[in-house]
Amino acid sequence: MSDLRSAVIGIGATGAVVAAALLRADPQTMIVVRSPARRLELEQNGIRITGQLTFEVPVKNVLDSVARMATNPPDVIFICTKTFHLHSVLDSLKPLVRPQTKIVSAHNGLGTEDLIAETFGPETALRMSLNFGAALKGAAESDVTFFNRPNFLGALLPDKRALGERLAAQLSSGGLDTDFVEDIKLHVWKKMVMKCTMASICAVTDKTIKEALEFPPTREIADACFREVIAVAKAKGYDLGPDYLTQIMGYLEKVGLHKDSMCVDIANKTQTEIDFLGGKVVEYGKQTGVPTPCYATMANLVRTIEHDYLR
Repeated sequence: MSDLRSAVIGIGATGAVVAAALLRADPQTMIVVRSPARRLELEQNGIRITGQLTFEVPVKNVLDSVARMATNPPDVIFICTKTFHLHSVLDSLKPLVRPQTKIVSAHNGLGTEDLIAETFGPETALRMSLNFGAALKGAAESDVTFFNRPNFLGALLPDKRALGERLAAQLSSGGLDTDFVEDIKLHVWKKMVMKCTMASICAVTDKTIKEALEFPPTREIADACFREVIAVAKAKGYDLGPDYLTQIMGYLEKVGLHKDSMCVDIANKTQTEIDFLGGKVVEYGKQTGVPTPCYATMANLVRTIEHDYLR
């Protein structure tokens, strides 16, 4: 993999984990961080990952902007920012993207890979479905609270299999178990059925995933939302099967007392990712004619809370 130059944009809780794995496989991996204080911390102390994964890696190439990559453009760019930054990140990449450049969306949300494809073409876009949860503990430290191995990585076009397998192998060799899959959108839907449902419920109630599923009133909301999002997925061409709700509960039991990142966003009074989570399910529901009243209610509650502190 040394012949492919990689870069990571967005060193938050999950981005730090992805970056650490790439750095373990290739110490020349570039990291883009805007904050001067965080850049200094990364340069001096590297990245530290604790919890379910334990990495400590030095960082050699810390850049203060995407534009700084122009002198040595990467071949593969992993975007790990919040989803609401994706539009601006893609705009900033336009002067750098070449025909051979590949961009990997490592977001939690629906449709991020489609936005990359719309901007640069489907041959450029790849997508990861992350199966771990993490919390930022410091400027350069992330704690992995759970990891239901493996992660999944795939391309939008079938002729990118060889590249996808190489990238999955690179991440795995760095300690972040990742499998290449032919239909990455299927795996995104499987993950987002859970993420899109529980994010809004946990954010509005300030409960952990376990607490929300064990408390009858919030469990009733979750069950209704699960039915809606599974119907939307089916209408979009992804029938997850009659027993998928049972599979969901088995997965979420392993997550346990993890608080969704949207809880952290609201606690910190920062912008949430509701538009690419519950909001995107509502959008897809309107496109396909599938009613999503519970999803619309939860998404609008999050937007209302967010609006009150952001204004």
